Amino acid sequence: MKLTTYFQKFFQSSQSSGILLLGCVIISLLIANSGAGSSFANLLQYQLGPYSTSVWINDGLMAIFFLLVGLEIKREIVEGELSSFNNASLPIFAAIGGMVVPALIFAFFNSGTEYANGWGIPMATDIAFSLAIVAMLGSRVPASIKIFLAALAIVDDLGAIMVIAIFYTEQIHWIYLLFTALVIILLIFLNRFKVTRHIYYLIPGIFLWYFMHHSGIHATIAGVILAFTIPTNASHTEISPLEKLEHRLHTPVNFLIMPLFALANTNILFKSGMVEGLFSTLGYGIILGLVAGKLIGITLFSGIAIRTKLSSLPADSNWTQMIGTALLAGIGFTMSIFIALLSYKGHLEIQEEAKFAILVASAISGVSGYLILRQAGRKKTT
Repeated sequence: MKLTTYFQKFFQSSQSSGILLLGCVIISLLIANSGAGSSFANLLQYQLGPYSTSVWINDGLMAIFFLLVGLEIKREIVEGELSSFNNASLPIFAAIGGMVVPALIFAFFNSGTEYANGWGIPMATDIAFSLAIVAMLGSRVPASIKIFLAALAIVDDLGAIMVIAIFYTEQIHWIYLLFTALVIILLIFLNRFKVTRHIYYLIPGIFLWYFMHHSGIHATIAGVILAFTIPTNASHTEISPLEKLEHRLHTPVNFLIMPLFALANTNILFKSGMVEGLFSTLGYGIILGLVAGKLIGITLFSGIAIRTKLSSLPADSNWTQMIGTALLAGIGFTMSIFIALLSYKGHLEIQEEAKFAILVASAISGVSGYLILRQAGRKKTT
């Protein structure tokens, strides 16, 4: 087989982005704990124009990640799993439970402490990692479970985006917010007049990002707002401008932006006492929030929705598979680390402790969810 064919298969595989992301996490940890650690830290603080490398990654490139998430959310609302109440009800109820219970668990341990602002950390689900693990299970997991997890993660991301916009916004600069509003109005007009060329949205989108960055609202939200102005349709046969842009963004986001984010933000320097930090209120809040909170919240709210006949179990699935899926939703990683950086801005040591707890929690959730789904799939086939 030719080398180019190997590359094509790699980039087309649904597992590949998760494998690459995991590889970048390991590389980042190795660099941070090697002699190159300080040089790598300096590289992240290197000024590229008006902003440092880390700001370009966390505020700039991640806005493109949020653009893709926004496109996926809008497509699901218009023509996908979120297009009707019957389709959307179970993942919506599950996502609400998977956000509320982890936040309450974190608040239980950390209310009134210096860590209290991080209550949003265990609310998030990492779409790439969770779906990559499901993909690794192949036919052992029914397609309905994969769709349920994807829809749950999308609703979860929408909730996390709202949390960032409302609770992790710093001081508002109203003049920049006014410019932001004017750009949004322009984008809406473009949509109303059925302008379909992407360039007419992306150029104002750059200005939207700049104005929002200076307004005090986190700039990544610009990506979501831009996504919701891209034209689409409810047809499954006609490819809309939204679907074309979503298709074009998948490869750079999954194979460049998210790996860069992982490299830049999991470079944790292991220090004495860090493991003990997992047994602090911060560690308990994050680990129990992501592992137990997601499991309890998703299964409890799903159970209520199914018992009251508002929803039904995904086709060809059972409660064991739902439990495994709920555990996979505890893989917080990308969004959880992102919220941790916002929660403890200026407190590097707390950020490091939070990131380490997120890595541990995500590993526990990923491994346990994989094993349960694998075992459930094996029982079904025997």
